[in-house]
Amino acid sequence: MTDFTMTTDADGIATITWDVPGKTMNVMSFGGLTELNDCVDKALADDAVKAIIITSGKEGSFAGGMDLNLLAKMKADAGDDPAKGLFEGTMQMHHMLRKIERAGMDPKTLKGGKPIAAVLPGTAAGIGLELPLATHRIFAANNPKARIGLPEILVGIFPGAGGTTRLARKLGAMAASPLLLEGKLLAPDAAVKAGIIDEVADDPMAAAREWVLNAKDADLVKPWDAKGYKMPGGAPYHPAGFMTFVGASAMVNGKTKGVYPAAKALLSAVYEGALVPFDTALKIEARWFTSVLLNPSSSAMIRSLFINKEALEKGAVRPEGIEDQRVKKLGVLGAGMMGAGIALVSVQAGIEVVLIDRDQAAADKGKAYAASYFDKGIARKKSTEEKKETALGLINATPDLDALKGCDLIIEAVFEDPDVKAEMTKKVEAIIPEDCIFASNTSTLPISDLAKASVRVEQFIGIHFFSPVERMALVEIIRGKETGDRATAKALDYVRQIRKTPIVVNDARFFYANRCIIPYVNEGARMITEGVAPWYVDNAAAMLGFPVGPIQLTDETSIDLGAKIARATKKAMGNAYPASGADDLIFWMEDLGRMGRKANAGFFDYDDKGKRTEYWKGMQDKYPLAEEQPELQEVQDRLMFVQVLEAVRALEEGVLMDIREGDVGAILGWGFAPWSGGPLSWLDIIGTPYAAERCDQLEAKFGERFKCPDLLREMAAKNQTFYGRFGGEAQAAA
Repeated sequence: MTDFTMTTDADGIATITWDVPGKTMNVMSFGGLTELNDCVDKALADDAVKAIIITSGKEGSFAGGMDLNLLAKMKADAGDDPAKGLFEGTMQMHHMLRKIERAGMDPKTLKGGKPIAAVLPGTAAGIGLELPLATHRIFAANNPKARIGLPEILVGIFPGAGGTTRLARKLGAMAASPLLLEGKLLAPDAAVKAGIIDEVADDPMAAAREWVLNAKDADLVKPWDAKGYKMPGGAPYHPAGFMTFVGASAMVNGKTKGVYPAAKALLSAVYEGALVPFDTALKIEARWFTSVLLNPSSSAMIRSLFINKEALEKGAVRPEGIEDQRVKKLGVLGAGMMGAGIALVSVQAGIEVVLIDRDQAAADKGKAYAASYFDKGIARKKSTEEKKETALGLINATPDLDALKGCDLIIEAVFEDPDVKAEMTKKVEAIIPEDCIFASNTSTLPISDLAKASVRVEQFIGIHFFSPVERMALVEIIRGKETGDRATAKALDYVRQIRKTPIVVNDARFFYANRCIIPYVNEGARMITEGVAPWYVDNAAAMLGFPVGPIQLTDETSIDLGAKIARATKKAMGNAYPASGADDLIFWMEDLGRMGRKANAGFFDYDDKGKRTEYWKGMQDKYPLAEEQPELQEVQDRLMFVQVLEAVRALEEGVLMDIREGDVGAILGWGFAPWSGGPLSWLDIIGTPYAAERCDQLEAKFGERFKCPDLLREMAAKNQTFYGRFGGEAQAAA
């Protein structure tokens, strides 16, 4: 089995075809690199070969990038000197791609090379673009579904196979920055306009053949190899280039707050590389790439956002022996924001939906949510009228429960009240088929308690979406005490259908995500009552990489929701409820009618258009600012540990059954410091002995919520890591 094969035709064109067996899209392996190198060597040495075309055997795509599992292997195989091993492995890629770029030409005259073109049938990402960038001309198919770019930054690394250096020198630092620093992927037409690729054609292979057969020596010389090359937009020592890098540095620090090592390393590689000859720049890129790969943040991000996320999406935790449970007809109970969002993502996946609400007007309003979504997409040329009509045709918006006959999955998204949900469960179960799975979209109510209203408890499960449904990538599946494997498989298969990432947890109050989020917002509120400036709290969170600070998050989700959750929890827990100053603050704000963004008044003031203006100064009337504010580290540790310890307790209690779900769920569900790889990965980064010691310090100063869990204490004593002990496999702490 080979990844690369080569054939030579009568015209002397050697076609190297990339076609990884058993994969729907090509990914580069080290074995593949060796095969490609051998093909290139053979073609360059063969006098009968006049030109080379590199293409893909996959319909609709060129390549999806490097197999990131192999980067970890390369690091492990490097033994006692991983930096050397990673650097040398990276330089091997550079040498091979540089060989393609020079194509056998005389190093002095730059003549006599063989034209090499790349033909992209579709998507080309990561090394799937870095390889074409080393060829002399890139031809792409007229495939609007294709996406072309370098998305490595999104998983904690940067383009390390020459993509950073080549794209910066080809486009200039400013034009390359959105593609390198934001990982933007472009359609072929946009990629041509941006200067990334050279030509889009209905028959790119024919266009490439014509070009390679007529290319001149000058056509093969890259701008940076030609005499007198100047970087577009100016090099760092040029006045314009100097200002570009000043601005880029400010942008990177502004967006990353200094916690994402890959972005800073990428910018450093571009800046330093622009000061030296091209081959030296490649060495600089390789050194920075090695530095990033050795950073524990990078390893954690790759593991959580690529390896673990992909494993969960492919069914890593799906019960074995259960036949395919894909949904054919879905019933959604409640056409409010959540129900309408669930209906929208379902019809986008081609699932027939019955959208139920109390009357026709309410049901139609839920359907109109989908229509509005598609209208916005059409206005941005991201969708079409045809797609809109097809999707809306799949939604039957009605108050008639009889329309639910024939559904194989029901998702209840009615008012968050146990009695209302129980009544709806009984009504619907009397109508739907006996084998239909019933799911509740509750965010806080225990699934086992809600299941008491069901006559088929083994078919009752929780499917917790995050708001807004169409934008949030995570879905939390909750197994009640009596939920069966078929219900779990059904929920997982449905989540796969709608192209979201699932985690499966056992039932407990607040499940997993809200169990960790609520302490985060409460800790922010506690600090306000202690006199800590609210802007200090939110900025401390931003500097940790959180997308939203706890104070702002409370305003966004609504203050009365927080008050409602607090009352319901207190009622359920009785004397065991841990009352705090955070409750007093929330209830006070509720009494004042400052409900958050939805009321244009909360922890923030808002203008008449609903835009945040500043933190509400009235807070300081009741909770004056302390003259001396705490150290930043202390504020950040409180915000981190109060969440992380709940993740450990969830694992300890068996709510989390797989540590991969704990990390992936945290990042996708509420934006937990993505640079850390998730709460359990973060504990591995800082070390369990230090974590336990810091827990003791925080508990002594701030209370029992920071008490070190027994599991963490035990692991600290043995100097264990979570991924070392649990291995990322499905095994709970119990």
